[in-house]
Amino acid sequence: MTTKTTVARTVDRSSRNMVLNIGPSHPAMHGTLRIVAELDGETITKATLEIGYLHCGFEKLAEHRTYNQWLTVTDRMNYVSALANNIGFVLAVEALLGVEVPERCAWIRTVLYELSRLSDHVMNIGLMAMDLGAMTPMLWSFKERETLYDVFEACCGGRMTMSYPRVGGLARDVPKDFKERVRFGIKGIRSYCDEIETMLTKNRIWLDRTQGVGILTKEDAVQYGATGPVLRASGVPYDLRKDAPYLCYDRVDFDVVTSDTCDVNGRYHVRLDEMREAVRIVEQCLDKMPEAGPINVDDYGVILPPKEKVYDQMESLIHHFKLIMEGMRMPVGESYHATEAPNGELGYYVVSGGTGRPHRLHVRAPTFYNYQPYPLMIEGRMISDAIAAMASLNIVAGELDR
Repeated sequence: MTTKTTVARTVDRSSRNMVLNIGPSHPAMHGTLRIVAELDGETITKATLEIGYLHCGFEKLAEHRTYNQWLTVTDRMNYVSALANNIGFVLAVEALLGVEVPERCAWIRTVLYELSRLSDHVMNIGLMAMDLGAMTPMLWSFKERETLYDVFEACCGGRMTMSYPRVGGLARDVPKDFKERVRFGIKGIRSYCDEIETMLTKNRIWLDRTQGVGILTKEDAVQYGATGPVLRASGVPYDLRKDAPYLCYDRVDFDVVTSDTCDVNGRYHVRLDEMREAVRIVEQCLDKMPEAGPINVDDYGVILPPKEKVYDQMESLIHHFKLIMEGMRMPVGESYHATEAPNGELGYYVVSGGTGRPHRLHVRAPTFYNYQPYPLMIEGRMISDAIAAMASLNIVAGELDR
């Protein structure tokens, strides 16, 4: 015999507030994000964030993969700019290993990193416009992104997930027409920036939806650990490409773009101007990049030997077998290396126990920190302002949840 239990529930009928779930199944939530919003009419009085719907245990997976095997996981975090994640990770491992890639490889990586920044920013601007009701900029964005993806595909065969870099170099050399393909791609980006300026920058609807919306003050941005365009749009000129140079960024000229408006419009302008700066960087890299030369370190204990040597030389065959089956032999120690990813500071903290697999690995994902002050931006604002603020943060759930 079962007994039915009744739970008494007290309802405050004098309260005008209601609770609304925004997401996780909502096109404006840019992934699988949930905001529990308490509303007074259409005004958000309190917002509580909930993440973890896309949690995949990426960092734990690293303990059961060799370093180059786990490289493929980095593609799945920020899949909008996968190459930036790839390059950031191999730089962290190379710092622990104490190896430096050849000159030509460093220039190629710099070009690819900036192309990833362009593909990320171009999509974010297009999706910001789409979230606020403008479809045309979004379609323009997809067109230009596909041109950049053509370059990635020519290099490694993949468009969205590349896994092109390797610890100690690259999987293979770039195609012979690499420079021509890149120049064609950035030519389209330059035109895109001008068209977007015409379409959005002085558009009255766009200004009404973005100016004074999603305010994040300089003090709050620093306190919450925000980085990237979100931080620079709050007036802080922090950019790891200048403040802690890596690859070839100390050999090219570019400006750190900032804005003091601290709002959605400021984040839009920072990303748009950063795209123009990225084009400047890529053009300089193409001019300075050696036409020929090695792309991998000369150490078969780190990088796979060429196939022709594996077929003919016993030592190369042994190196190949050991790298595939056990991974490279790493020194005992730990390292943290951060790069200026499109969304902000992307850091990898690697702990080695001396085997071919990481003992521990942690990712300092920029969107995880950029997302934390979101309630500050939207409490006291309308629901429609919450959509605009979310779009300006460029949250990628794969990187946020991991």
